[in-house]
Amino acid sequence: MNKILIAAAATSVLLLAGCASGPDAQTKAAMSQVDDLKNQVEMLSKEVAALKSNQADAEMRAQNASMAAKEASMAAMAAQEEAVRANERIDNIAQSYTK
Repeated sequence: MNKILIAAAATSVLLLAGCASGPDAQTKAAMSQVDDLKNQVEMLSKEVAALKSNQADAEMRAQNASMAAKEASMAAMAAQEEAVRANERIDNIAQSYTK
């Protein structure tokens, strides 16, 4: 019985020692590929963040341009209305001289 226990213990120690060995070439290559992929993901994440920032800036500039165009349109309408009123005043003055 003791011999069986000793043999089982020795076998388990040898099996565990085999499992506990350092990484082999395939494992190292896989770990290297994983590290490369992590670096690529980090780079792509940074690029996406930069693109989102650029898009937000472009949207803000577009909104500012739209607001400026609306303000210019309103100013042009106000100037046109003022010109119509000025022409009416001039017409009224001209009519008062002819009467």
